[in-house]
Amino acid sequence: MVVSRGEVWWAELGEPGGSEPGYPRPVLVVQAESFNRSRLPTVIGIALTSNTRYLDAPGNVLLPAYRSGLPKDSVANVTQLVTVDEDYLTERAGRVPRSLMRRVDDGLRLVLDL
Repeated sequence: MVVSRGEVWWAELGEPGGSEPGYPRPVLVVQAESFNRSRLPTVIGIALTSNTRYLDAPGNVLLPAYRSGLPKDSVANVTQLVTVDEDYLTERAGRVPRSLMRRVDDGLRLVLDL
């Protein structure tokens, strides 16, 4: 399977622990294309949530349903980076446009102090 940066995938994240995301949840792929095309069996993404109260957190980005392929508006919670085995990616939901990915990148730079 080859995934691409900016794609939204449904992922089986298992049981949540503490503040970690869990259950089947959409994930926005943020891993570099060179790694996506490598033999690594994992993907780095951002856990998405339909709970829009998280939009108030610095760096988080609203992903409207019509732009993400998801059934509901969602928030890219940039503090919830996840590493997912490709075997747990179950279905591609869509792709986020570059304009929104630039905002996600800004959020990642903020939270990671890059």
